[in-house]
Parts: sequence; structure tokens; C-alpha cells
Amino acid sequence: MDVWMPVAVLVASYLLGSLSFAVIVSRLMGLNDPRSYGSKNPGATNVLRSGSKKAAILTLLLDAVKGWVPVTLVLSLGPEHGLGPGVAALAGLAAFLGHLYPVFFGFVGGKGVATAVGVLVGVNGVLALAALLTFGIVVYFSRYVSLASMVAAVFAPAFYLFGNGVVWQATATEILSLAIMALLLVWRHRENIRRLLAGTESQLGKKKT
Repeated sequence: MDVWMPVAVLVASYLLGSLSFAVIVSRLMGLNDPRSYGSKNPGATNVLRSGSKKAAILTLLLDAVKGWVPVTLVLSLGPEHGLGPGVAALAGLAAFLGHLYPVFFGFVGGKGVATAVGVLVGVNGVLALAALLTFGIVVYFSRYVSLASMVAAVFAPAFYLFGNGVVWQATATEILSLAIMALLLVWRHRENIRRLLAGTESQLGKKKT
């Protein structure tokens, strides 16, 4: 295996992740920059505040795809170049880091939920389904999307660890990559955590007063 191949994959994955589709889609559709209103977070949820559901859905899908693509490409094409699941997971992590700290947009990125989902789908579809079910259960009972996102993110590496050898074959690099993603996602939600503790976080289906 060419020693530079994994490095090239990680750099390419980071650059792909650095495409801030919230900003790109908003510009192409003639909408305001999502970094200038609402939460100022360049993500699908904030784009939805522009009033364009189409732009929000497109942003959500593209943000997820950029997490899925590098993982899937490495898993499908990597073996012939000596690249295994560990490199695929690192590629997903690199794309996730690109979303959080995009080099093309002044290193000001989103919270990474959609991109993390894309990475999980690429790593293992059953794992992604388990995380999404966890998200759905927490949202159903709490009505807090931010809380559900963090809980699902934290549970994902735990699921992958405890399912190792039973549902799937996991590597240490994969589990570590997912754990780092979870920690970063929770960190990016620190303002939401403060609001949750203060009882001021918005709940799904309830209007702000």
C-alpha cells in the first residue's frame, strides 16, 4: 500500500466535508446566508428558518451524503489499495471535521448531525438504524431535538462496541472514530446543553414565547 494513499483519502474527505451546503444551497436559491440569522448555524435546521423547506431538505440530504460518500468509496474501492474499514471510518471522521471546521468558509461550520448520520450509514446500515431509532425515541418522549441528537451520537459508538462480534465486526479505529465524532457533536451542542439545563431550550411542536 502506498503510504500516501490514506493521507490523500483523509485530505480529500476533509475537503468534501468542508463544502458547507447550507451556505451553498442558500446562495444558489437566492436566500440569506444562514450564518446571518437565527442561530447563525450553517445547518439544515437554521436554513429552514429562511422559510424554504426545499432548501432545508436539500441541505440536510447533501450534508448527509458528504459523510456517506468517503466511507462508502473506501469500503468499496479501498481493499484493492490496501485500505480497510479503519481508514473508511477515519475518512468519515475527516468529512465530519470538515463540516465542523470548513476550510472554505473560515472554519465556521455546523453541528454535524446530518453528516454524522451519513457516516453511520456508510459504516453500517444497521448501526445507523439503531442510532436513528434512539433519536426517535428520545424526541418522542422529550420533544428536544438537540437532546435526541446528542444521545443518539453517544449511543452510536456504544452500540458498535457492544455489537462487535455479534451483529458486525468492528475495529478499534472505527469505534474510536465514532467516539470522537460523538464527543465533538456534544461539544458543538454546548449552548443547547446550557438551555436544556436552564429550561429554555425549544421543544419540537411548541412555539417560542
